[in-house]
Amino acid sequence: MSPQRTSREQTRRVGPLASTGKYAAALDVDALLDDPATEIVVCCGSGGVGKTTTSAALALRAAERGRKVVVLTIDPARRLAQSMGIEALDNTPRPVPGVPAANGGSLDAMMLDMKSTFDEVVEGQASPEKAKAILENPFYVALSTSFAGTQEYMAMEKLGQLHKDAKKTGKWDLIVVDTPPSRSALDFLDAPERLSSFLDGRFIRLLLAPARGPAKLMTAGFSLVTNALTKILGAQVLRDLQTFVAAFDTLFGGFRQRAQKTFELLQAEGTAFLVVAAPEPDAMREAAYFVERLSEDQMPLAGLVVNRASTTPESTLSADGAMAAAERLRANNGESLTAGLLRLHADRARIEAREALLRERFAAAHPDVPTAVVPALATDVHDLGGLRQIGELLAG
Repeated sequence: MSPQRTSREQTRRVGPLASTGKYAAALDVDALLDDPATEIVVCCGSGGVGKTTTSAALALRAAERGRKVVVLTIDPARRLAQSMGIEALDNTPRPVPGVPAANGGSLDAMMLDMKSTFDEVVEGQASPEKAKAILENPFYVALSTSFAGTQEYMAMEKLGQLHKDAKKTGKWDLIVVDTPPSRSALDFLDAPERLSSFLDGRFIRLLLAPARGPAKLMTAGFSLVTNALTKILGAQVLRDLQTFVAAFDTLFGGFRQRAQKTFELLQAEGTAFLVVAAPEPDAMREAAYFVERLSEDQMPLAGLVVNRASTTPESTLSADGAMAAAERLRANNGESLTAGLLRLHADRARIEAREALLRERFAAAHPDVPTAVVPALATDVHDLGGLRQIGELLAG
């Protein structure tokens, strides 16, 4: 963590550490968003923890505090798109109506279109003839729409494009990125290497041999392999695959270079990672893995957001005390409404205690990670007001 970000930690505390008795520092979200040195905020975490809503809420809050923001969302729920006043998000940033411009801020939103982004890369790097051959190839269509890791790779491609445009035009001074809903949060960082490994693998090099070398490479052994593949895949399928690989090979170096540049951009001082998690064992475990991975890759971690936390009204009555009182009332009146409410209070208090213990264990293992806890809302977010409420809760 940079000295600048360390100075943002306030004396306000969010919970005792289970093993040390110390406290985890609160994440100062407003200081992070207001800092002009912060150019990129990446919200990452496992699927289903509220990354997209958190990203949108952060982007809206930053815009209303004077930043020129573009938020890149990944497969947002329809209600979230509607909440931003945009019925259909697409691969082009579009202004979000209803954002006050009194402070000079603005908010654009877009949704990653994986195939369109891949098409843009091909069209920008290849000649028109070669681009046409690649785009029409059946294997390219499969790769650009369903290959594992393509969505994560294209999210990084689009981030690189947005950052380049922001520097060139000055239209935005903050990019908020919602990472894809992957099986593992680490997929976002691993995708470029996975795609590169696939394109540079032995099987691909074998298919490229005729195109890269002289005719003598067509040895009996190679012919034997080709004949076997033809029987398995069919002659037309194999020809389509070889044509695609030969055409795509000229773009491969450009893909690797851009992936490396984007990886370096993620490591830069102007980038801040926010790990988003739900107060559940699997999600908190995934968050811990991601925090450790970010540290290994020397990427700047701003903090942890624990989303949809359970809360109970302040009360001196413990869960055990509430259950004991409920049992006494039930013994006298089996249909007591008060007894039911006491049992509900006890259940909620126990859930809150379990969640607090998960946060405390995380903080004990990662004491330098500032944390923001966002209580669960009673309803879904369906308008800008709901996003503002999330932003206020994030800011504490």
